[in-house]
Amino acid sequence: MLVRFWGTRGSIAKPGPDTFRFGGNTSCVEVRSGAGTLLVIDCGTGAHGLGQALMQESPDGMEGSLLISHTHWDHIQGFPFFAPFFAPGHAWDVYGPSGLSGSLRSVLSGQMQHAYFPVTLDQFAAAIHYHDLGEGTFRIGDVTVTTHYLNHPALTLAYRLQADGATVVYCCDHEPHAAELASGIGPLSGQDLHYAEFIEGADLVIHDAQYTALEFPAKLGWGHSSVEYAVRLCEEAGVARLVLTHHDPLRNDAAIDLILARVRADLADRGSPLEVMAASEGLVLRTSPTRGAVAETGAACGGQAEMPGGPPALVWVADRDLEAGLSTALRLEGLPCRVAPDEADLLQALEQQGASVLLLEQAPGPEGPGLTHHLRQVLGTSAAATPVLMLAAEESLARRDDPLVSEWLVQPISESFLRARLRAWSLGSPCRWQRARPPGDEPRRLRRLGELGLLDTEREERFDRLTRIAAAAFDVPIALISLIDAERQWFKSCHGLATCQTSRDLAFCAHAVAQKSDLLVADTWLDDRFADNPLVLGEPRIRFYAGSPLTLDDGTCLGTLCLIDNRPRQLSSTELALLHDLRDLVLLEISPTPCPATVPGS
Repeated sequence: MLVRFWGTRGSIAKPGPDTFRFGGNTSCVEVRSGAGTLLVIDCGTGAHGLGQALMQESPDGMEGSLLISHTHWDHIQGFPFFAPFFAPGHAWDVYGPSGLSGSLRSVLSGQMQHAYFPVTLDQFAAAIHYHDLGEGTFRIGDVTVTTHYLNHPALTLAYRLQADGATVVYCCDHEPHAAELASGIGPLSGQDLHYAEFIEGADLVIHDAQYTALEFPAKLGWGHSSVEYAVRLCEEAGVARLVLTHHDPLRNDAAIDLILARVRADLADRGSPLEVMAASEGLVLRTSPTRGAVAETGAACGGQAEMPGGPPALVWVADRDLEAGLSTALRLEGLPCRVAPDEADLLQALEQQGASVLLLEQAPGPEGPGLTHHLRQVLGTSAAATPVLMLAAEESLARRDDPLVSEWLVQPISESFLRARLRAWSLGSPCRWQRARPPGDEPRRLRRLGELGLLDTEREERFDRLTRIAAAAFDVPIALISLIDAERQWFKSCHGLATCQTSRDLAFCAHAVAQKSDLLVADTWLDDRFADNPLVLGEPRIRFYAGSPLTLDDGTCLGTLCLIDNRPRQLSSTELALLHDLRDLVLLEISPTPCPATVPGS
């Protein structure tokens, strides 16, 4: 693997004449495998120069992956300045830990809010996918990536990269679990020993070394290593080469020279084979497999990664048209698929090959998902860990309390929603997009909606006038009068939106209809029901939603009057009252009888 350093400074960028040789930009490292897989580790200010170089290399498009150790500012400040993100034709996967403050994507967007930055994350032109990680192992191209939590005030991951028979480990920022080890003396034990096992046998370790042993006591709890600890750890772990990085902003080139000379003299006195150098901007290293690859360990990755090359998805349905649609969805999602013609073939395939996910059709009847019970009885633990997605023809057949079914998918279901759920279950990763369940009075509601004769009618000024007023009153780009049909949401009036309908799977308004009360979503990126919805990830890039249900005097909820914005926001109590007033005006146009002044739940 080729390793190139673009940013080596810690805490704050410090370019200048006395940091010229080792560099003043904050953390950013480029890694490339022999097969050409491109990884970028951390996105400090050094990412600006890397981004410019990548655009010169491939102006028309390239694929890459960004691994973020944690979201402290010195490790993400270059994110909004990374040129490939603004270029059409480029595709990037962004990986990193998520913490209590929200998903990786929501945290990264925080520094690009209007109060801090003139360009929002929504304005990136590249195709970017965000993946929340925990500890574990996954693959990116030909590179095996293993993660390990570090000891830092923010949730932080170290990355162990294995490819071409060599191993590179990146560890920023980390404080010794036992403070006395900052001096580099004493045996490793407990969490420090476990950490040493993570980096064991690496050909190259890039390690935080912001302080010296003398400086460390005054910085206890700040989440950084001493030079002496990094050296001691790598010696214990049998590492071939250590690169000290995350240089303190108060440390100039001459001070780093002195530290490096002292470390090398101590190693020579001990006869240690460990090679130590200091990271400098522009430094290029090529790893060689001095000890061969070390077998990776770890649990399943906490976030999405490359599609697995393991067992296929198994499908068994009686409806041949449905089978064809499911097979297409699986193929488009990149999942290998096998369609079982009967139960015997399904059992045989599951026993011989296993399955990444089982997609089964629920037949009507009082016995419940009998096939699932039979599979578990026959195969026992070999099938117990396989996710089971059960297709039900209608909501009444979905036995949601059955512990053997991982998720019920009630038809009709859109291809985009099905693909999202399949991807989530096959990768063991969260999918933050939920479909609203139909309300309990769904048959009566649909019948009443049909009787009103509003669906698929021409545009009418009496409705369009109200959405124009709503958009102007609330300063939002989109205002809609949405009616929820059996398989779609249809807009009787749509201000600021070109389409007249969407799939019901996508509909925010379907959630408002299901709960029969106002639905207010201040920031879609922070809401597990909507964060991965295609209308959030793509056009119209919904960040804020407010919908008030259109409920007739007989209790029938038809849809909503809703407001949509592409920036997060809140509604005050005065604004919410105004939304209710406009909703009531919509109801006066819909219903021949006066609507009540208030609606339950509003």
